[in-house]
Amino acid sequence: MAEPIDFYFDFSSPYGYFMAEKIDALAAAHGRSVRWRPFLLGAVYKVTGEVPLPSKPLKGDYSKHDFERSARFLGLSCRIPEAFPIGTQIAARAFYWLDERDPVAARAFALAAYRAYFGEGCDISQETAVLDLAAAHGADRAGLAEALAGEAVRNRLKDECAQAIARGVFGSPFVIIDGEPFWGVDRIPQIERWLQMGGF
Repeated sequence: MAEPIDFYFDFSSPYGYFMAEKIDALAAAHGRSVRWRPFLLGAVYKVTGEVPLPSKPLKGDYSKHDFERSARFLGLSCRIPEAFPIGTQIAARAFYWLDERDPVAARAFALAAYRAYFGEGCDISQETAVLDLAAAHGADRAGLAEALAGEAVRNRLKDECAQAIARGVFGSPFVIIDGEPFWGVDRIPQIERWLQMGGF
């Protein structure tokens, strides 16, 4: 049995959102599963010295245009929220708490969080919004709220960020297939070819 594909993403990344909508079906078409792994771009930027793309001169304006164009190209909808980018620690911590209990529910929550943020402008940096989304997908709201107030999920996310950096993850989305890294949703054709051929 082949190892799962690792899919790294930040909940504030439009390109991460686009990949989240595509990666499972792409993997399943080639008999593969996917391990979803949210991380924090902020932790990576401390290592790389980067800043959020929208804040870069020239590139920032282009990127905002490209987000919406790329969504249309992929058959998705995307509206950049007023609050963008945002901190995604709470959503990522919630994901890992859910994933330990029900990976299917965790994935449904992740997609719902992405769609709420980039579709409805819901501020998923707020705990209440995260709790609402998780509860809507069957999570124990009180249990999750208690977990978010504790250290275990904080440490889990710190560990995941450290592991991501150790593996060379520097952007969102970042997909690793049998040790081969692919950065960006525009790498979908290469990912598909890699899965078809077992490398190229």
